[in-house]
Amino acid sequence: MRVECGDGVALTRELVRIDSRNPSLVPGGPGEGEIARVLRDVLVSWGFDVELRDAAPGRPNVVARVGTPGSRTLMFNGHVDVVGVEEMTHSPWASEIDRDGRIYGRGSSDMKAGVASMCAAAARVASTTMRGEIIVAAVVDEEYASAGTRALLADGVRADAAIVAEPTGLAIMPAHRGFVWIDVTTHGRAAHGSRWDIGVDAICHAGLVLAELDRMDREELPRRSHPLLGRPSVHASLIEGGSGMSTYPERCTVRIERRTIPGETPEQVCSEIGTLCDRVRSTHPELRADVSMVLAQKPSDVAADAPIVVRLGDAMREEGLDVRIEGMSAWTDAALLNDAGIPAVCFGPGNMALAHANEEWVVVDEIERATRVLARLATQWCGSDSADVHAGS
Repeated sequence: MRVECGDGVALTRELVRIDSRNPSLVPGGPGEGEIARVLRDVLVSWGFDVELRDAAPGRPNVVARVGTPGSRTLMFNGHVDVVGVEEMTHSPWASEIDRDGRIYGRGSSDMKAGVASMCAAAARVASTTMRGEIIVAAVVDEEYASAGTRALLADGVRADAAIVAEPTGLAIMPAHRGFVWIDVTTHGRAAHGSRWDIGVDAICHAGLVLAELDRMDREELPRRSHPLLGRPSVHASLIEGGSGMSTYPERCTVRIERRTIPGETPEQVCSEIGTLCDRVRSTHPELRADVSMVLAQKPSDVAADAPIVVRLGDAMREEGLDVRIEGMSAWTDAALLNDAGIPAVCFGPGNMALAHANEEWVVVDEIERATRVLARLATQWCGSDSADVHAGS
């Protein structure tokens, strides 16, 4: 398979054609092995030094480098795994372009176009004389547990700054929310449905907790805010309890998702849910509830005047694009990079509203513009001797 050096659109189409469904999400999904090998071969042909490093058995990250090691570094990071394709309204792997200049397919927007753009941008800059180094990291498993970027960092890969090429519609997104998953299990007493005198209804008690959760979301959380992300939120995602129509339920578990903004910690959130249960208990002392944290991912926040944000904005202006600085609602691997001391912002082609949807596409022109911007950013950041790296070069 031959893709002309620096052609982000052609590379997008090749990547979308490959089924890379995450096997942790889709039973029997093939994983990222094939797409990693194809991308390795393309990048080798473009002059990169490339390694495949397993983040999990048979699921390799692609780590490609170009430029001069030991000087200023810029990481381009993106994931190559995708979610399932059930109920899609078009072929998930055809990678066709319609008359409006859209490439259709699972992962086209989230985020194979971003991966292709960052690879193409790095290739264009590689043809110049760079004093710094670009690290291209195409990682696995972002859609499930981020095993790819976690392994990348565990391997000691670092950079002075990073762009995570998630679909932002070419807006700069320096911040996004985190999340905490919490289980609240209420305990009742099983009894025959006729024995109101001894039965204790765990589901009704869970309902009291849910009512207080609703009050928190309406009254307390709107008082907190982040300049780009707005307020945090909380909702009940799943509920399970009871064993039969004529039996008082002994247990009920409510699974809660709390979306966090920078400054909020998982421990703080878990404590708040515990306090919420205490408030219910103050009026219903018979309530027995256990609160446990299942999973937490931190928010991400880079200052709007940080060097990587400023340089990215400059690159956009120089390419004739309007600069929009916005917050991202979804969680991304940028949080892991920031936590490791690598200032990371999201910027890429595509629309997050199309991610995981039954119709997914990306606009060809956005891929080309993203590639030009990222190439110009890399030129400036890594100190290339050439100040004029363009999309057509």
